[in-house]
Amino acid sequence: MSQLRQLQLTLAILKPDLVAQPRVLKNVWTRMLENGLYFVLSKQVHLSAVQAEQFYAEHRGKFFQDRLVYFMSSGPVWCHILCGDDVIGRWRRMLGPTKVLKTVFNEPESIRGSYGLTDTRNCAHGSDADATARKEVGFFFPEFDFEEWYRRQHPLFINDLVEFDPEKMQHIAIPNT
Repeated sequence: MSQLRQLQLTLAILKPDLVAQPRVLKNVWTRMLENGLYFVLSKQVHLSAVQAEQFYAEHRGKFFQDRLVYFMSSGPVWCHILCGDDVIGRWRRMLGPTKVLKTVFNEPESIRGSYGLTDTRNCAHGSDADATARKEVGFFFPEFDFEEWYRRQHPLFINDLVEFDPEKMQHIAIPNT
């Protein structure tokens, strides 16, 4: 079993506008799986306005913050810890740029180009760096221990000894591994 490389972890959020459309949500999950992204942990949450404001604290005082907080607390979201080679970059490329109008024309096959409505209702989020991913994963999955995962689970993922469990919405160890 080779462990020369280390898989990267990131947070993905599928926002209320996407979650409200079950067929679109399923299509995005299928695209994620077809692009080789592993789901480490998944859960659906409904953020309160206070939680949404805490998560987007870096945007405090910006003209769009109230709109973003209202939207993110308007319905359930799916949160996923993803892993893979360059998963931050790969997930963000799959998403396409934040500016939906531009994305619709420049990257129509991206997730935001296909399903985004506005810059606020752009259907999904992805961490932009390792440090951000750690912080954001900690917000939604406070029980998740990065070091413990790398010690115990990383060998299974890096050697593809996992399979996707659609009921749990995550990859689990293949029995007898």
